[in-house]
Amino acid sequence: MLANASWAGFHIQDMTSSEPIICRSTPWFRYRAALIFLMFGVFAALFYIDGSSGYRKKNKAFYLHQCFKDASELFSQKNADQKLGVETWREFASNQKVAFPKDRSILPKDMVLPMPWPEILANHERMKSLQWNQLWLDYTEAEGLDSTPPEKVYDARSIREQWLFFCICLVLAILSLFILIRTSRRKLVAEHDALISHNGRRIPYSEFIRLDLRKWDSKGIAYAEFQGNSGKGKLRIDGLTYGGFKKEDGELAEKLMQRLRSKFSGELLEYTSLSDPDTERT
Repeated sequence: MLANASWAGFHIQDMTSSEPIICRSTPWFRYRAALIFLMFGVFAALFYIDGSSGYRKKNKAFYLHQCFKDASELFSQKNADQKLGVETWREFASNQKVAFPKDRSILPKDMVLPMPWPEILANHERMKSLQWNQLWLDYTEAEGLDSTPPEKVYDARSIREQWLFFCICLVLAILSLFILIRTSRRKLVAEHDALISHNGRRIPYSEFIRLDLRKWDSKGIAYAEFQGNSGKGKLRIDGLTYGGFKKEDGELAEKLMQRLRSKFSGELLEYTSLSDPDTERT
C-alpha cells in the first residue's frame, strides 16, 4: 500500500498550515525515465550500426569465407586431375575473383569490386595441407575481421528494416528524453487555498467537484475533477511521479492529498473495503 497515513489521523497543522506543499519530480521517476531513454538510445545506436555498415560487413565476411571454402575445393579437384606446381597454382589463384552478388547495396560502400582472391590463397604449400579453415583464421586475424561469418546473407530488406527500427527507437528515445526533461521541471503545489497543477494552472479547492481515490492506495494515482473560474477538466495526481511516499523525504504526495481532501467538499469516490472493491462511496 503506497499511502500509509490514515485520513482520520493526520495532524491538525497539515490542515491549517499556510506553508505550500511542493511536490517535485521524484528520483523514482527520473531514474526510470533515464533508464528508458538509455535503453532506446542503445537500441537506436545498434540498429544504426547494423543498417549503415554492420550487416554489409557481415555479408562481406560471408562471401569471403565462402571463397576460402571454394578455393580449397578447387585446389583439391585440380590437384587430383594433375599435380599442381607452385607457379601453376599461383597463376591460377591470381586470376580469380571473389564471387560477390550483383546487388552491391548489401556490401560495404567502400569496397572496390571486383575483388581478387586474398593473397594467402595463392600459397601452394598451405593450400596443399587442405586446412582452409586455418587459412581463414590467419587471414581474418591479419585483416582485423571477425573470424565467425554469419550463417546467412542479409538482404536489402533486412538492411532497410534496421533503418526502420533505428528511426523508431530514435523517436522513442527523443520522446522519453522530452518527458524526462519536462517532468523534471514541473511540480505540484498545494497552497493554503488552491492547488497548482503540474502545468501551472491554479485551481482553488472550492472548484473541485469530484475526487477519485480508488487507485490512490494501490498505485498512488488520484483524479480530481474541477469546474469554475479556472476552467473545467480533470487533474491527474500521480504521487509516485510528484512528491513520492518515502518517509525520509517527508511523504510529500501523501501530505498534498491530505491537504486537498481537508479542503474538499465535493463528491468522493473510494473503495470502502478490500473485500468489496466495486463499492464506492460519495
